[in-house]
Amino acid sequence: MELPPLPYYLMIGLSTYRPGEMHPSRRNLGIFDLLWVTKGTLYIGEDDKEWEVTEGQTLLLLPDRYHYPVKGCDTETVFYWIHFDFHGVWQQTSDQDLGTIYPQIRKSWENPYRIRIPQYGSPPEFALAERHLRKLLTDSDYHRSESYWSEQQLFMELLRLLDAGHTRNDASPALKLADKIETYLRQHYQSDVTNTSLAEEFHFHPNYIVRCMKEIYDCTPMAYLHDYRIEQAKLLLIKTEWSIARIAEHIGFLNAPYFSNCFKAATGISPLRFRKQYSA
Repeated sequence: MELPPLPYYLMIGLSTYRPGEMHPSRRNLGIFDLLWVTKGTLYIGEDDKEWEVTEGQTLLLLPDRYHYPVKGCDTETVFYWIHFDFHGVWQQTSDQDLGTIYPQIRKSWENPYRIRIPQYGSPPEFALAERHLRKLLTDSDYHRSESYWSEQQLFMELLRLLDAGHTRNDASPALKLADKIETYLRQHYQSDVTNTSLAEEFHFHPNYIVRCMKEIYDCTPMAYLHDYRIEQAKLLLIKTEWSIARIAEHIGFLNAPYFSNCFKAATGISPLRFRKQYSA
């Protein structure tokens, strides 16, 4: 799921099925249905896929599919279900395609993130998730104005547990290194950073560092650094009265004329004109 917007919590429930009972069939529900099994086994299918969801496992049923029971429960089965909505862009990918779902470059007016929820899995922190689920179920009994913020916060924490567990298990070496480099560039964008200094910092050959950044962020470290400095310049042009020369020096450019040329090449207008269009 490409954020923003954020997924939106709708409701939670706790269901108990006796032996022989089964999940109802539904088609094109229009919302996501996230199941957390705490006891027994739930036999359920979606289109041409079928799962046995056992204690400590989750299953995410998609809003535009056909959901049906595969068979009745063998033993007493207990599970939480969460309905949530999402109005943004989402896609289903296979394990083979996961390598192509990478981060986006952060801009001044954006804070993009891609949350990856395994459709079927065993979250490593299921016990913590179960405590959140109990609290979420309790909060749903309170007056709407009292429970709204707590519900949304607990729901997002549950998604974080799913996303964090998935990322830890399948992050490639290139993704891990590129994330570290991206963080380093944002923290040291005011300094004189080069591919050589990055190689010394992370103990990898400069060519490997460049290859990882291009694979994950589709740009070299120096291109990322350049773009990030321009984004910081935009903020300073709006939030301060600093001169162009001071801004250029602050964000790591050697001189003001070179900064102005780079800024115009990136935005299509000069730094002064950019500032004026936001002036009162």
